[in-house]
Amino acid sequence: MSAPANPPTDPPTNPPTNPPTSASPNPSVDMNADPGRHAVVAIDERGIATVTISGAGSLNILSTPVIAALTDAVRKLAADPQVRVLILRGTGDKGFIGGADIKEMVALTRESAERFIGGLRALCDAVRHCPVPVIARMPGWCLGGGLELALACDLRIAGENANLGMPEVKVGIPSVIHAALMPRLIGNARTAWMLLTGELCDAAQALSWGLVHRVVPLAELDAEVERLAQLLAGFGQTVVRQQKRLLREWEDQPVDTAIANSVAEFGSAFDTGEPQRYMAEFVNRKRS
Repeated sequence: MSAPANPPTDPPTNPPTNPPTSASPNPSVDMNADPGRHAVVAIDERGIATVTISGAGSLNILSTPVIAALTDAVRKLAADPQVRVLILRGTGDKGFIGGADIKEMVALTRESAERFIGGLRALCDAVRHCPVPVIARMPGWCLGGGLELALACDLRIAGENANLGMPEVKVGIPSVIHAALMPRLIGNARTAWMLLTGELCDAAQALSWGLVHRVVPLAELDAEVERLAQLLAGFGQTVVRQQKRLLREWEDQPVDTAIANSVAEFGSAFDTGEPQRYMAEFVNRKRS
């Protein structure tokens, strides 16, 4: 969306002090049930994979061990040809991710700070370039590095209790890495507002600005994420991967190049057999 001519004059409302904390169920087939691990991975028979942040506190804080575990999990799932969709979520409903670990960061030097943020960048890149769609399940707080990770996801579904922000400037550091995605999502003026003031954005404001794709009541969040994951898993596996790859390529290509290259992509889809199958099903339904 295009940026407004002037920075927003309607700052987001103050967040609730006690967001709901009811836990939500995980998918049915557990591949790593060890609660001591920071990334619990599950995949069901439909090819819907879920990575749940574990053992990172009630706000799913991103420390170096958590970041490493999540990166490893996402990369392994990205290499699994059976995976059709990936859901990224935290434990509970207090927050998606409350940010990076300030207790760890306060002791960083320049060298260790670059290693720390390099690890978070690798995690966000693994999510952004995962060959299948990644859905962020976003209840409650989503701050700093947590919002950067959410922005690396393809689809962001938030609960009505969600509060998003990039408050790094308040603790003496700039917002970096995948915060760079914000201008193309919400415009330069709104990005400047969030990064320079560090103020929070509630769910309604996040939806109107384009930071999230959908907002639902917290009690309906799991059902909406499941509906969306099932929808994507039901499409042709090859075409969904192809479409995600094109979306990433289009970010770096001039429009004329993207359009020209898409002709061959359209043709190659017919080598997979998926258009023939799905179009035939559509035609047969119309005839019946």
